[in-house]
Amino acid sequence: MATKIFVNLPVKDLSKSVEFFTKVGYSFNPQFTDENATCMIISENIFVMLLVEGFFKRFTKKEIVDATKSAEAIICLSTESRNAVDELVSKAVSAGATTPNEPQDQGFMYGHGFQDLDGHLWEIMHMDPSAIPQEPTGTEAGVA
Repeated sequence: MATKIFVNLPVKDLSKSVEFFTKVGYSFNPQFTDENATCMIISENIFVMLLVEGFFKRFTKKEIVDATKSAEAIICLSTESRNAVDELVSKAVSAGATTPNEPQDQGFMYGHGFQDLDGHLWEIMHMDPSAIPQEPTGTEAGVA
């Protein structure tokens, strides 16, 4: 069985977060949804548990970061194409997200991102492995 990842994020208003991420294009597992939490399905192996701040606090003794003022993490997801990057970011912006940075085009890798309603940072990227520049060997790099 493949390793699955469950990212846990605190949210202020669960229903607003569900509405936002539904507009972005994600679905939710009703088996793991109640008034305190929901399980957002990113892919068959990636899930995001959106937890109301009070419920999230039960899992840590640390203070919850205000993600609108401080960065606690950047969640990076890959897509199948450059167009898919732009489409996902566009959906997020239409649903109320902001874009903290301009798109980044490195030739072999293209990315853009958004900040969700609670300030969490999401980076969306597409990488074409066949276009990755090959590092020079020792002689080509000037090493004898």
